[in-house]
Amino acid sequence: MRTKVWLTEDGKPIIGAGKVKLLKAIDEERSLRKACSTLGMSYKHAWLILKKMNERVGHEVVTTVRGGKGQGTFLTDYGKQLIGEYEESRSFLDMTFGDETSLENISFKLSAHNKLSGRVVYIEKGDLISKVRIEIDPEVLTSIITSDMLDRLDVQEGDEVFAIIKSTEVVLAKADGKAGMKSGTVDGGE
Repeated sequence: MRTKVWLTEDGKPIIGAGKVKLLKAIDEERSLRKACSTLGMSYKHAWLILKKMNERVGHEVVTTVRGGKGQGTFLTDYGKQLIGEYEESRSFLDMTFGDETSLENISFKLSAHNKLSGRVVYIEKGDLISKVRIEIDPEVLTSIITSDMLDRLDVQEGDEVFAIIKSTEVVLAKADGKAGMKSGTVDGGE
């Protein structure tokens, strides 16, 4: 089982794994431009992410010092606090779901209506997001999945997979040939 964590404000996401990665890179590099280079992200995209975070929380998450020996981009105390809160939540969930005995208390049911068997007919792999086309006779379903999760699931063209449809997303699962399935969320969310 895999989980995603976002910290939210008024139901709107503030920070998830991708934004934590950006803030940590800024903290390490002491430069937004160097952090972007390290992450393979455009400067403008990173700047817009930071701007949106600042607007949602009403606080600056980074500060920039221009000129002189101490110049650079640095995390504010609030930015460090966000990372800490995210990591605490992530750690709690990892411990909860990582403990195999805790899974005995968690169950969900799949009906024939929301678990569709199909075959992967095409994969368009991107840097962050990939598209997986699944032939579910007589139709083809295209699902969006992170490229990282696509690699973890080891999904290839021709593989038999399950498209698991939930009310808010479609989940892709592949029989792992062992004792169950591996699965990943196929939404493009951060």
